[in-house]
Amino acid sequence: MIDNRRQTLFSLLILTICLCFSACKDEKSRANQAQIKVKDVIKKEDKKKDTNKVLLFYGNSLTAGYGLEENESFPALIEDKIVTRDLKYTVVNAGLSGETTSGGLKRIDWVMKKKVDIFFLELGANDMLRGLPLDQTRKNLSEIITIVKAKNPNVKIGLCEMIAAPNMGEEYVKEFNKIYKDLAIQFGVTLVPFFLDGVAGNASYLLKDGKHPNAKGQVIVAENIWKSLEKML
Repeated sequence: MIDNRRQTLFSLLILTICLCFSACKDEKSRANQAQIKVKDVIKKEDKKKDTNKVLLFYGNSLTAGYGLEENESFPALIEDKIVTRDLKYTVVNAGLSGETTSGGLKRIDWVMKKKVDIFFLELGANDMLRGLPLDQTRKNLSEIITIVKAKNPNVKIGLCEMIAAPNMGEEYVKEFNKIYKDLAIQFGVTLVPFFLDGVAGNASYLLKDGKHPNAKGQVIVAENIWKSLEKML
C-alpha cells in the first residue's frame, strides 16, 4: 500500500513537470486563445432562450484536456452527464495549459464577466513545480475565491485538491497539502478530494507521455469530480 502511494506521488511529480512545459512558449497567445474559447461558449449560452445556470471549470492543462479532443476532456464528459439528466446548466471549460495560480488570478476578472453559478477551481500544481512560495499560492487561491464570491454571493465553489510531490521535502509537502483543506474551511467551499486518484501512476489511463490522463483516464477524473459536483447541482 505504501509502495503504491509512493508510486502515485512520484507519478504526480512527473505529471506536474508536464503541466509546466506542455504550454506553448507564447503565454500571451495561450491566454488569448483561452479567452476566445470561453467567449464562444458564453455567446452560445447567451443565445439560448432558457434560464440555464453556468458551471465553469477553471484550471490548467488537466481541465483543458491536454492532448485530447475537446469532447474527451472531463468538463465535456460532465456536460454529457448533465445533458443526460436534463439539468439546466451550461458547462464552460476555462482551462489553460501551463497556468499557475498567479496567472489564474490575473485573468479571473475577465472570465467572471458572465455570472457563474458553480465554479470549480483546479490550480496549484505548476506553482509547486516552480517552487513558488507557499504563501503566494495560498494568497492567489484565496483571492480568486474572494473575487468569484464577490461577483456572485450565491455561487457554489468546488476547490480541487492537489497533492505535493514527495521530492519537495517533508515540510513543503505538509504545508502545500494543507492549503486546500484550510481554504475550503475558511471560505466554506466544497473540497474535491484528489481528482487524479486512480489515474496518476497508472499507464493504462495516461497518454504516451506518461503524465496526462488519456481519454479513459479523463472518464475516471470526471467520475471523481462528479461525486462532489452532483451534490452541488
